[in-house]
Amino acid sequence: MVDTVDIGRVNIRDTLSLDISVWMHHPDDWDFRPSLSYAGNTLTIACANQGTTLATVELDEEQDEALQRDRMAELRVKFQVHGMHGRLNDIHPIIADGKAKKLATANWKTTQPVRFD
Repeated sequence: MVDTVDIGRVNIRDTLSLDISVWMHHPDDWDFRPSLSYAGNTLTIACANQGTTLATVELDEEQDEALQRDRMAELRVKFQVHGMHGRLNDIHPIIADGKAKKLATANWKTTQPVRFD
């Protein structure tokens, strides 16, 4: 199940693109079904299963025009899990190459239709 969703960056590529971080409770959680809606100048990411609002962002005029034109947005999602990802306080280097170990993160990219209210 989704704990929180953070919107990092909103920009225009081919369509409106949102970089978001999705924090999950457990590594085996697969329950993330986003739905997008737009009212006024606020884009809302909601859970399609439960209908709860996960995150909102205000769009400027140029982003509004791109969203009105395409009627869809691209989500670039980075999944993270509490307890596995976060701030690494103790770095344990790999002796062979001198680099610190990094935890794997799952990335996902999708294009979602936007419902206009």
